[in-house]
Amino acid sequence: MRRLHTRFASLAALSAFVLVTGCSEVNSTIDKAQACLEAPKIVADLTGQLASLANDPQAMEKALDDTAAKLNDVADQAANTTIKQASDDLAATLSGINVQSVNDVVDATQKVGTDTAAYVEKVAQACTG
Repeated sequence: MRRLHTRFASLAALSAFVLVTGCSEVNSTIDKAQACLEAPKIVADLTGQLASLANDPQAMEKALDDTAAKLNDVADQAANTTIKQASDDLAATLSGINVQSVNDVVDATQKVGTDTAAYVEKVAQACTG
């Protein structure tokens, strides 16, 4: 009877290990899928706002900072290292853009356009690969 109990205990321990490992894999997949959906949406929201902010440097500065904060959140939750790094990098870039005048708006818009396009490409590759 003791031997049967030991086998069940070993089997239960193995099952628990497999279950815990499997759950972490599922959570990792969900985190990646969520990041793959959220990251492009955050960038699309920003690029959609740029034209309406062309004459308001302060509002553009705030939009860039808000987007950087959202990207930092994605980076903190991303299970995929490529998405995490790309989100951290773009967040740092957006935070570093200073928009003080209407002339700065033009430069910022070009920089954001170029950098967000590269970001979306990196995220797309990480999400499909």
